[in-house]
Amino acid sequence: MQVIGPDHDVGLSTLIDPALRASAGAIVQDEYDIDAPWHHHDMHQLQYAFEGAMELEDDHGRHLLPRSLAGWVPAGTRHRNSLHRIRSISILLAPESVASAGTGVRILHVSPLMREMIAEAARWPLYRAPDATGTAFFTAFACLCGEWIENQAPLTLPTTTDPILARALSYVREDPANAMMEGSMRSAGLSERSLRRRCQAQIGMGWDEYRRRARLLAAVEPLTETSDSIARIAADVGFENQSAFARAFRELIGQSPQTFRAQTRR
Repeated sequence: MQVIGPDHDVGLSTLIDPALRASAGAIVQDEYDIDAPWHHHDMHQLQYAFEGAMELEDDHGRHLLPRSLAGWVPAGTRHRNSLHRIRSISILLAPESVASAGTGVRILHVSPLMREMIAEAARWPLYRAPDATGTAFFTAFACLCGEWIENQAPLTLPTTTDPILARALSYVREDPANAMMEGSMRSAGLSERSLRRRCQAQIGMGWDEYRRRARLLAAVEPLTETSDSIARIAADVGFENQSAFARAFRELIGQSPQTFRAQTRR
């Protein structure tokens, strides 16, 4: 397969030799250190990190996946991902196994049941056919995926194919707590007015809203992986106070930071 360009799909990636691949199975990705190019698979894929976080991107946005979130990629969906030596796994399912797989990448809240099943799936690697127990397991897992993908989490950052605007947005993502308009302007070589207009026209939100959402996404991992206070997390990701953070978090996620933290730890 030949890479045509940075924003093109390199083609079908089967992950495993089709002659060896089962209809369902897992790929443990602990040693992966990749920034994958755009590609698609002939199977549905569930991406999950047990610790740390990976990034998953489709044509509609960039998604951060800490331990509380998983990424669902239906068969044929153009995407790319980045993961760097974190304990993670990819579960692959035959297209016909999930009746309503949806379209496009979906970000899923990970319940305790989902987390346990994802971990258990490692018993059956994709390169060999599962035994009777594994077959029953993946049948149940695929049925549950049909339910899980109906409740996607609104955690995403829009992306752009405009290389000038991409530089301005990359600056924000690298350090959202300290990102300032002047820094984005320098990164893109744009005036404030031009940058604000490009943001609104190309990603459907203003620069300030983009930074706010980047800060909220940066808060997800410490909320789920640490015992830091909500006030501390709010300050670390760039909010003036806990109240402002809680209000913004509820507007985007639909629940308070405390509730979100409690649900991901049950």
